[in-house]
Amino acid sequence: MKLQTAEYYFREVCVSMVRKRWMTFASIGTVAVSLFVLGLFLILVLNMSRLAASLESRVQIAAYLDDALTPENRAEVERMARAMKNVTAVEYVPKERALEILQARLGDQRKILDALGETNPLPNYFLVTVDSAQAVRKTAAALADLYGVEEVSYGQDVVDSLFDLTRLLRIFGVALLIILALATVFIISNTIRLTVFARRREIAIMKYVGATDWFIRWPFILEGVALGLIGGGISAVVLRNFYSAVAAKISSALVFFPLVEQYPFMNYLTAALIFSGVAIGILGSTVSLKKFLEV
Repeated sequence: MKLQTAEYYFREVCVSMVRKRWMTFASIGTVAVSLFVLGLFLILVLNMSRLAASLESRVQIAAYLDDALTPENRAEVERMARAMKNVTAVEYVPKERALEILQARLGDQRKILDALGETNPLPNYFLVTVDSAQAVRKTAAALADLYGVEEVSYGQDVVDSLFDLTRLLRIFGVALLIILALATVFIISNTIRLTVFARRREIAIMKYVGATDWFIRWPFILEGVALGLIGGGISAVVLRNFYSAVAAKISSALVFFPLVEQYPFMNYLTAALIFSGVAIGILGSTVSLKKFLEV
């Protein structure tokens, strides 16, 4: 591309954007708002997915032991449990500690345990943690087969409901994200199409005087790039500041809430939003011009 031609394209883009300033503002605003909503929803989906994964990873299996089990046999059960695949931690909870935990959970209603007197009906047990939600059932079955283990429990009904909920959340989130992305492309493409439509006569005249399709196309493509770049940049800056403020408030109120870390995630998201804005600008310009170049 010659320098003179490049200067012409640059000048045409600037003149067009200034001359149609309201259309330019509308296009940039549409790109910025659409990409902001898309980015915001992406952050929401990722944080909800991370929360679901955190909840799944906290599922623990209680392996209740036979009271007649000797310390040596108990140590052997613990060794075999630790050696199992997917097991990340094994904690021994004696019946005395189990009673204290139960009393703490009952709170003001702990007096109902007074009827037991000095009797402690709770068993000793191992609290087993696994590295993935998918391994809970298999690990629980393996623990149940160990000598001295009378029963295993991991809140089967609650866990199954949790897994179903998190699975539905991920599927629903990805589906909505795809729909929103397609809607964003559609809205922005049609916005740019209005810009091209406003200059349809100019395009027709240029075709009649012998201008090539690419000579006509380049100013519109570059204008689409400019609109997408500015809109994507605005959405990225606003989204970074918004997420930073919201994350600070959530972190102070809910210390253990597993938020997606801002860095380097927000850097990647910023680059993705700007790239998406540019790509959509090019796509919208190219698609919108196709009809008007057929003269």
